[in-house]
Amino acid sequence: MDMQNIENQFTEFQSQLATLDKKTAENKLSMVVFSGDLDKIIAAFVIATGAVAMGMDAVMFFTFWGTPVLRDAKKNAGGKDAFGKMFGAMLPKGMGQVKLSKMNMGGMGTAMMKSLMKKKNVASLEEFLAMAEELGVRIFICEMSMDLMGFKRDEMIDYENLTFCGVAKFLEEAANSKVQLFI
Repeated sequence: MDMQNIENQFTEFQSQLATLDKKTAENKLSMVVFSGDLDKIIAAFVIATGAVAMGMDAVMFFTFWGTPVLRDAKKNAGGKDAFGKMFGAMLPKGMGQVKLSKMNMGGMGTAMMKSLMKKKNVASLEEFLAMAEELGVRIFICEMSMDLMGFKRDEMIDYENLTFCGVAKFLEEAANSKVQLFI
């Protein structure tokens, strides 16, 4: 083999290595949070905070029925159309109004679950949110879902690692994640 041939092969190996490096999954969890049910939201935060505690990066993409959970109960946003006002009235405003997916029983099941969580020293949803923020869990809120439901940025929670974005941004994150979940 001559030197030119060796150099060509080396260049080809470098190119292949760069391609493989781009395809290597990162130690990251990317999660779609579609549900706004208490039990499912708690599970999502348990998984996300657990992932970060294990050294992973964690991204939660709140879309459709998961979006209202991130509305701040103390904030109001004006300038809504009729549909925005209806969605705002019908959907939970903040974490305190979130209900169980099963056995809600007119709110009694949700109250029992919250009481049991407190008795068993399980963090509340609000505490999980604070823990997620402290650990650096990144939260993405789907702008399309917000637009459909008439939600405004001004009424969403204050959270250090919060990004308003579209699905393309989330897919960019999820494309190289070791773990991808849908809750």
